[in-house]
Amino acid sequence: MITAQSKGADSLVVFPDGVTFGGAERIAAFALKHSMPMVSGWDHLALVGGLVSDGPNLRATWRRGATYVVNVLNGVDPGTLPVELPTIFELVVNLKTARALKLKIPQSVLLRADRVIE
Repeated sequence: MITAQSKGADSLVVFPDGVTFGGAERIAAFALKHSMPMVSGWDHLALVGGLVSDGPNLRATWRRGATYVVNVLNGVDPGTLPVELPTIFELVVNLKTARALKLKIPQSVLLRADRVIE
């Protein structure tokens, strides 16, 4: 079996999608077990043990998506609804994971973070 570390990887970038969302806990546990800092575009991965996430706020995105569902259920033609991109982005830093990895997060990064997990 080929592993990330056997190929020289010393960190993980986890792309946000349904598979990584569903396996977030396992991915974070793997990263911690192998002392690999993990970054992602979804806060969920930082919340379950990733080091840092920087990307759209999922709850806000889902809320906006729900308004589309309501509009369609109320008879609005989906083709007339505008395409929207996320507008709320968050930087989340997991200090618990940083300590476990023996990493020091610069104060400048902590000050810019929207959320810091202790």
